[in-house]
Amino acid sequence: MSPRREKLTSPQTRIALARGNRPVQHLQPVPGPVDTEAARALFRAQRRTAVRTVVVLSVLLFGLSGSFALFPELGEIRLAQVPVSWLLLTVAVYPLLFGLALWHVRSTERLEGEAESVDRGRSTARGPSRRRVDRRRRSKGDSSTGGEAT
Repeated sequence: MSPRREKLTSPQTRIALARGNRPVQHLQPVPGPVDTEAARALFRAQRRTAVRTVVVLSVLLFGLSGSFALFPELGEIRLAQVPVSWLLLTVAVYPLLFGLALWHVRSTERLEGEAESVDRGRSTARGPSRRRVDRRRRSKGDSSTGGEAT
């Protein structure tokens, strides 16, 4: 008769199984007040940027492939015994994709920065927050606080 098999588990596995599928509440950020109209405007602007990126990507990939289909003589041109069409489709397209991805990320970050500056402008229109006033005093070395951090 063979020896009885034992199931070995890590203590971390036991903790995870005991917790079940409940989300970890303490790790979720507490949402602050949200300007829904500004959030929607930002979402629309980012969606337009995403559509532009997909259109440029489609034109790049399908246009390159389509040009080789329409003009088969481009496939006849060789560089180091390799068809130029293969080189363009397998090598040259990656720097273009990287550039397109970089453009997309910078565009969306710019949009977020603009939305953030508009939001910051709204909050300063209501008056500077206490935290900003304290930061300004610390940076200027205001005599009322003795130039020390509070």
